[in-house]
Amino acid sequence: MNEYSLHSAIKNWYSLPSDKFEAKIDDFIVDIVREPLLIEIQTRNFSAIKKKLMKLLENHEVRLVYPIPQVKWIVHVTESGEIVRRRKSPKKGRLVDLFYELVRAPNLIKEENFSLEVLMIEEEEVRCDDGKGSWWRRRGVSIKDRRLMNVHRNVLFRNGKDFLNFLPNDRTKPFTNKTLAQLRGVSIHLARKITYCLRKMGTITTVGKNGKELIFEVSQYAR
Repeated sequence: MNEYSLHSAIKNWYSLPSDKFEAKIDDFIVDIVREPLLIEIQTRNFSAIKKKLMKLLENHEVRLVYPIPQVKWIVHVTESGEIVRRRKSPKKGRLVDLFYELVRAPNLIKEENFSLEVLMIEEEEVRCDDGKGSWWRRRGVSIKDRRLMNVHRNVLFRNGKDFLNFLPNDRTKPFTNKTLAQLRGVSIHLARKITYCLRKMGTITTVGKNGKELIFEVSQYAR
């Protein structure tokens, strides 16, 4: 109930005519029920929904839908709601940004009944300089809403094998976080999140060390 309008917009975009909304399943309220599939939409913070998903997965097929803003527009408004200015954010989201959230619940991918669908979207973020927002991140500017403008593409992950495309192209060779960061154009910080998640999924294994650097290779079960 505390989600931005982005949540309900994605629910409407994703739904089919026969779907049921906000249905009660096993003492939980589920966003979309598409028998036999239960669909939960989470726009941020996988930690907040992890326990709910694990309980539902005991008896149901569950899909988590997660949006990443590939294109973002920043809209500044007054406290009365009047638009002050609108600009395009220079930051462009990528599919690999998924791991910033997935690191909170990587074990979900190992569940047979679980799937994860990522939507690469265009969104508007509505901000207001009302002094009620984060002073550390936005100097008091609060985020009033997130609005869906468009869905550019969707990517479905059903198991650990579906994450192999995030690894170096030559999957027969061992690699380090540094190698992964260089080849995929990501920071070491994000590379470590990727390898942490893939280890938890069983997609890669640790095979040694090069100094302080861990060395990984693709698991035989993931090839």
